[in-house]
Amino acid sequence: VGSAIAEVVQANVGESNWQITAEATKGTQENIHRLDRSEIDLALANAAITFFAVRGQGKWEKQYPIQSVMTLAPNIALFITPARSGIQSMGDLRGKRVVVGPAGAGFEHFVEPILKAHGLSYSDIQPLNDTQAGAVALLADGSADAAFLGGAVPTASITQACASQDIHFIPFDETAKDDLIANYPFFEKKTIPAKTYKGQSEAFQGLNVGNMILVTSASVSEDTIYEFTKTLFEHAQDVIEKHPAGRAINPTNAVRDTGTAFHPGAIRYFKEIGIWKKD
Repeated sequence: VGSAIAEVVQANVGESNWQITAEATKGTQENIHRLDRSEIDLALANAAITFFAVRGQGKWEKQYPIQSVMTLAPNIALFITPARSGIQSMGDLRGKRVVVGPAGAGFEHFVEPILKAHGLSYSDIQPLNDTQAGAVALLADGSADAAFLGGAVPTASITQACASQDIHFIPFDETAKDDLIANYPFFEKKTIPAKTYKGQSEAFQGLNVGNMILVTSASVSEDTIYEFTKTLFEHAQDVIEKHPAGRAINPTNAVRDTGTAFHPGAIRYFKEIGIWKKD
């Protein structure tokens, strides 16, 4: 997605004379630290992790001056388990080996609140750290009882897991979802349509656990972010041609509030085109 955005904006910079490159990183936490050190100008980030970073909460040692430019694709995630495991509900995860994401990726910023809303904590499960692909392998050989997987729908890792064995999607409690949404703006109810995955006969009522967002440092000039936002938004169709996640660059989703304040340059453009409805 980052490469698609960089290519499209670079191809349409006009008189800005920018040189735009996409860099691979280890994810949101690294991106926020690098923005803070002015090593990069813009970055992709998870809305949940950024929410805590700008507030200096959780494992963040200070309040990071990060601002949102645009809200991008949702990250629809859930706990899955082999049907043979006997795990039916969130409460059944107690004492089980659960893959919760790669070490240092920051997944605890949204996994921990989800567990807490269901009356659980990290100490109630046996957390395992691995990538999504690694999680699928651990489920397949019985080294893990469940895994927290997600992303854009369909998610490749969930597709792979469902292709190799019968998989049960562990349902979220509706009251727990309501509590999460009431307390954290990055959570959102999202439905995975029936038959998205092999063996999934019914729609699954899932959760967006934190949109992908485009972020920048508060120190980047208003004019720069205005021009970048304008160029990207006006050429969103070109992004879609390179990556389907570009469909999220639309008037409704782009200005969705996930708990990180928008940069003045982005607000200026969104007001100009009439999609900024906030004070």
